[in-house]
Amino acid sequence: MDARLRAIQADITTLVVDAIVNAANSSLLGGGGVDGAIHRAAGPDLLDECRQLGGCPTGEARITRGYRLAAKHVIHTVGPVWRGGSGGEAPQLRACYQNSLALAVGHDVETIAFPCISTGIYGYPLDAAADIAVTTTRAFLSGNDSGIREVTFCCFSAGDLGVYRDLLEQRAG
Repeated sequence: MDARLRAIQADITTLVVDAIVNAANSSLLGGGGVDGAIHRAAGPDLLDECRQLGGCPTGEARITRGYRLAAKHVIHTVGPVWRGGSGGEAPQLRACYQNSLALAVGHDVETIAFPCISTGIYGYPLDAAADIAVTTTRAFLSGNDSGIREVTFCCFSAGDLGVYRDLLEQRAG
């Protein structure tokens, strides 16, 4: 069964889904942007569990409980820092989505929400990052009887939302 993909503008920490994805830094110990917001909303127990994980390399993903979040799980993935596009950023960003989705499948996640990974302080151009997010997610779901029913791309701004909605409409069906 193919999952439904949608894009919304919202605070990812408030979403009622099985898992939200955290655009984390490699320490997994919190930071700015989405990462800081998720850690603040989940509470100190999330930080305690993350300390036990020993970090996470770029492109990989780790899973924790959601604690005070509405989501049961947080999947932490470390996106690449944009260095002009010739430093392997695209394969690393694709790996973020693939590894997050694989972890979701392994934990019986049916609904998952992604932020715009690497497009904040890491500087990845939004159009390119959104294209990778949508194409990688579609490819994963079409080649995988995953059990994932819905993937939400949760955008912080109206501009980000417009980019994702355009991509989803272009690639529908």
